[in-house]
Amino acid sequence: MADTIVTNSPDTGGGSAGWAVAVIILLAVIVGGFVLYKNGAFNGTEPADTTNINVTIPTPTDNGNTNP
Repeated sequence: MADTIVTNSPDTGGGSAGWAVAVIILLAVIVGGFVLYKNGAFNGTEPADTTNINVTIPTPTDNGNTNP
């Protein structure tokens, strides 16, 4: 009867690359949250509307027409 020989191959190091990706994503989430916090995204109020539209409308003229 033949013997079965099992040879374990060495670790390829793929786990460390996964940890590096996880750390980069975690840092991106933390920095993104900090930027949103500094811009007031989490204070529960809408930002103040600072839009100002100035329009000059000419005075309407009658052009000689009289309508009752």
